[in-house]
Order: sequence, then C-alpha cells, then structure tokens
Amino acid sequence: MSDLSLSDLSGRRALVTGGSRGIGAAIARALARGGADVAITYSSSPDRAAAVVKEIEALGRRAVSIQADSADPAAVQRSVQDAVKALGGLDILVNNAGIARLGPIESMSLEDLDALLHVNVRAVVLASGAAIPHLPKGGRIITIASNVAERVPFPGLTAYSMTKSALTSLTRGLARDLGPRGINVTMVLPGPIDTEMNPADGPLADTLRPMLPLGRYGTPEDIAAAVVFLAGPGGRQITGTGIVVDAGLNA
Repeated sequence: MSDLSLSDLSGRRALVTGGSRGIGAAIARALARGGADVAITYSSSPDRAAAVVKEIEALGRRAVSIQADSADPAAVQRSVQDAVKALGGLDILVNNAGIARLGPIESMSLEDLDALLHVNVRAVVLASGAAIPHLPKGGRIITIASNVAERVPFPGLTAYSMTKSALTSLTRGLARDLGPRGINVTMVLPGPIDTEMNPADGPLADTLRPMLPLGRYGTPEDIAAAVVFLAGPGGRQITGTGIVVDAGLNA
C-alpha cells in the first residue's frame, strides 16, 4: 500500500458538521482534496459555508451546505438525510460541531449546561444514529472530541470536559456495535488549536503555551490531516479509539 493510497478517498461521500469555518472547514477541504464529495452543515454563517462549498467545487468535487443548528435535534437528523439525498449516499460522518462554556460548575447557568450537552453530546448521538443506516461496509464515523476528554489540565473545564469524555464512551460502544458491519468509529482529540474559539494570541494562550512540549498551538489543518488518515485506507484497522493531536499537552 503506497503512502498516497493511505489517504485516497476517491468516490467517498462525507458529511462534516459545523463545516463552515475553523477546524470543520479545514476537514471539509482536506476530505475533498483526498477525492471525497462533501456536505457541510452550518448554523448561522451562510456566506462562510458558501465559500467552503466553492473551494471544494474548485477541486472538482461535489459539495453542498446545509443549514442546521446542532442544538436542534430535528435539524441534526434532517441534515443527515439532506446530505444523503444531495450526495447519493454517505460513507463518512465527521461529528465536528461543538461549543465551549468554561467556568466553575457551581456558577454555570442551566442554559449553558444544556447548550453544552445538546451540542457536544446529543447532536453527536443523533447524527451518528441517523447516519448508521446509510453507512456501507468500510464506512466511518469520526468525532472531534478534545484532549481534555482524557485529562483536565486546569480549573474551569469541568462541564466542557465531561461532554467530551462522553464521546469516548460513545466511540467505544459504537465500535463494538458496528464492527461486525465493517464500520470504523474513531475520534480525533485536539489540544490547543489556533481558531476563533481559542486563538494562539488569545487570553488563554499565555497559560497554555508553556504546557505544550512542542511549544506551539496546532492549526485546523493538523486536525484535518488526522481525520483524512482515519477516513482513508490507512485507518482501516483503527476503531474504538482516538488520535490525540495536542502538541504533547497530555504527555
């Protein structure tokens, strides 16, 4: 198997949730460069979503954007069906959409707690459940979790970390459930990534950077590269686990 074949996604059809910006947009573009047709969801940025679609189409692949708020369970399930219809099927689901709410759990509002659970956990469960009937042998479910699913390096992350830890159990369970059908279920666990949510020059950067053995934030493309590997032939023997991309923070 050549190096090129490890990331060959020719003829594959993918849905990336939250694919209009940041990590999601990088994943969508990388999947398309590997040969996949790609649907993306967005919540409130149609112009950004349209720009990503244009980039994918410029690569010679089919693309579609689907408006879907990950906090809305009906919208999550509908988005999977819309992607299947637009692409003629589905081979890869990337559960990327997520939010962060930080702070002491005793002062966190019910609204913030619900938002975390609905977007970071419920939406992933619902999208996966909607996608499973369409996934063929060799299909993939890849969820973007977080390195804080495994360790909590400083205070204020409790609720957020809890939602990301839930994805670990979901991934392991689905790997058992879907393995006999030849479907792989994995995660990518990013550490500090230079995005709008956590910019490399943002308020947390001075705290985080000294904790990174590599001394630098990652880029959305670093996460996209791990997703493409897991989605392609190189990931065919990997399931029920994840790749931590965190510059060594959890070492």
